[in-house]
Order: sequence, then C-alpha cells, then structure tokens
Amino acid sequence: MKEISTDVKNILGLQLPTDPRWVDLAGLEMEEILTDHAYCEQKAATTCISLITKNPEKELLVEELSPIVTEEWGHFRMVIAELKKRNLKLGKQRKDVYVNSLLQFQKK
Repeated sequence: MKEISTDVKNILGLQLPTDPRWVDLAGLEMEEILTDHAYCEQKAATTCISLITKNPEKELLVEELSPIVTEEWGHFRMVIAELKKRNLKLGKQRKDVYVNSLLQFQKK
C-alpha cells in the first residue's frame, strides 16, 4: 500500500496516517459505506436547497449555494453509479444517534 505523503496529510489536516488495516475492514462493508456516503451527499444538497428556500431574499446566499446543490447532487449520482458498478444496492438511510441526540438537546 502506498504511503500518503506528508504534503497530502497536511492538506487534508490528518493528524495520523490511516491504519492500512482500515482498507481491508472497509472492503467488508462497502455497501454500507457507499450507502452512508450517498446519503451524506444527499443531505448536503438538500440542506443547501432548504437554506435557499428559507432565505430567497438573500441573493448572495442563493447565488453561492446554488452551484453547491448541483455539485453535491452530482456526487450523489457518482456514488449511486459506483454502487451499480459494484453490483451493490443503495440501502436505507441509517439513523444517526449522535445527530438525533444533538437535536433532542437543542429542543430543551
């Protein structure tokens, strides 16, 4: 396995090199990883759409977020294509316990 250069670690802000065993473990759960990734891309796109919908009068916001919607949805489509290429299926979106806990705390 190729070692990640120091420059790439600095660009990505990585504190430690990735454990090479991660690749083997990730390969065992590729459908789940790609499904999770697809929904992250979908959430990014829909969050931008939601912000635009709630703030149409903020022209700069609309202008800046519009291309991000397109970009993130393009990423979603790329992940779907990768699932198809690997003969995998998009699974159901999993509940994020951490996010749900934060939302419950926010409601207090």
